[in-house]
Amino acid sequence: MALKSNSGDGRTRSSMQIFIVAGLCCFFYILGAWQRSGFGKADNLAERIIKSTEDCNIIPNLTFETHHGGDVGPNDDSESKSKIYQPCPSRFTDYTPCQDQSRAMTFPRENMIYRERHCPPQQEKLHCLIPAPKGYVNPFPWPKSRDYVPFANAPYKSLTVEKAIQNWVQYEGNVFRFPGGGTQFPQGADKYIDQLASVLPIANGTVRTALDTGCGVASLGAYLWSRKVIAMSFAPRDSHEAQVQFALERGVPAVIGVFGTVKLPYPSRAFDMAHCSRCLIPWGANDGMYLMEVDRVLRPGGYWVLSGPPINWKNNYRSWQRPKEELQDEQRKIEETAKLLCWDKKYENGEMAIWQKRLNADSCRGRQDDSRATLCKSTDTDDAWYKKMEACITPYPDSSSSDEVAGGQLKVFPERLYAVPPRVASGSVPGVSAKTYQVYNKEWKKHVNAYKKINKLLDSGRYRNIMDMNAGMGGFAAALESPKLWVMNVVPTIAEKSTLGVIYERGLIGIYHDWCEAFSTYPRTYDLIHASGVFSLYQDRCNMEDILLEMDRILRPEGAVIFRDEVDVLIKVRKMVRQMRWHTKMVDHEDGPLVPEKILVAVKQYWVAGGNSTSTQ
Repeated sequence: MALKSNSGDGRTRSSMQIFIVAGLCCFFYILGAWQRSGFGKADNLAERIIKSTEDCNIIPNLTFETHHGGDVGPNDDSESKSKIYQPCPSRFTDYTPCQDQSRAMTFPRENMIYRERHCPPQQEKLHCLIPAPKGYVNPFPWPKSRDYVPFANAPYKSLTVEKAIQNWVQYEGNVFRFPGGGTQFPQGADKYIDQLASVLPIANGTVRTALDTGCGVASLGAYLWSRKVIAMSFAPRDSHEAQVQFALERGVPAVIGVFGTVKLPYPSRAFDMAHCSRCLIPWGANDGMYLMEVDRVLRPGGYWVLSGPPINWKNNYRSWQRPKEELQDEQRKIEETAKLLCWDKKYENGEMAIWQKRLNADSCRGRQDDSRATLCKSTDTDDAWYKKMEACITPYPDSSSSDEVAGGQLKVFPERLYAVPPRVASGSVPGVSAKTYQVYNKEWKKHVNAYKKINKLLDSGRYRNIMDMNAGMGGFAAALESPKLWVMNVVPTIAEKSTLGVIYERGLIGIYHDWCEAFSTYPRTYDLIHASGVFSLYQDRCNMEDILLEMDRILRPEGAVIFRDEVDVLIKVRKMVRQMRWHTKMVDHEDGPLVPEKILVAVKQYWVAGGNSTSTQ
């Protein structure tokens, strides 16, 4: 009969032996320290055991500091290296597998289909390591990174020429400078946001999450950060090279994305504000389908901001060099769709207009008599991954009165970070109550405190762009919440519970994703990756190798990874990432060596295409 662990999960004798050996290793480490120091007498034995046991989770040979040519320390592993992953050719330096240009051009251009996600089949996936460009350096720390990006990290000058008069980006020696301008705000994003804040409740924390469509280099998101608003920015990978790459180099949340034929990868009622500034999205096309998708992801009471054409077309059609009849028709279609959606226009001044979504269906009785008001039939309004966008209106959740917020009232930020989210309070998340939610948050605070003991740089500003690959209800991100960093909370499409709506109700941001495919970002865009239970979740669904190579692609040189999983899984992970030029250490669960779940921490080495490496091997 096989030995079982104290968790009752049926673990075999071999796994229990690993736990016992781990405990003995820690014991002999302590014993050796006493022998070397001359300690070990009975009168102070207990005190020394406590102190030394605390040191068992410290990683003396793994450094998280940046080196750019230095040594990141030896591995602790003794397994033979059966395989070493080789660098990809240098032409793949900025490879984005699911938005590859050559593949994109084989798809129709209608409705931006060719700019949507088109991932390579299994036989075409790369099994090599994406190289950093020569001269690559880690980005400047925030807030300097908001304004300056090293030229070597994204050596593309086209935007400095094409958008020169609009103050997007300027090339200055070995850096790009971002003055904070945009097509609609050449005087700077701060003044533009002041105009928004005169209408929208930004200052009091009511507007916390924003969606910036067609974001350019994400200057709006960069400057909203100081107002405690976190923006999910997106733009297609198109002729304007490196827009999203620049945004992430600056330390601003962004993904490669487009309004096309599939739904945006976000839940319903996610954003407090959606924004378009000269985003070139044909809002009046396809029977208002794109505005209906904005309505789906906008929370009741949320705001939509349109800045630029066709607003105020009468005074601007000449400077825009577009026929006034075309602009007039475009604005008419927008106004008609907004009326169908029951949005109230709150503001129009110059080239900016702001609409507000109604609080519930009761406050929008008029559209029930409109034959064009087709309601979506799907009952799961959060089901968005690769689902076709439709010209239909997402129904509000039920409400009991005309002044009740459909789906539940959100608190202002930061109170909403730990308040019980409406989706939890209403029982919309199976198996999660207000009490279990509070226990969950307490557990993640404990986990993050343990991480900070392992890696003391976690909240130092060393890591700005952080990803949680299996975010649950956002416990990791909430426990880390800091003005120095942001977390992209990824909810896998195969997760047992759909929790991304809860994450947004907490005032955090995130996205749906299937880790059997590449993420919609450029290489080297995250400083730290957290992977809790990812490989157990994807066991027998897709190759561990493909997921780890994707993690390597999106992780910066000398970036760190925290894996949390069952020990058997982590042993396989550790062996593979050692073959990818990562240095690793295994650490016990914070509750002790007998807990089957372990922590594997890793640092990716610094190396560039045809250049130097931090490897000593």
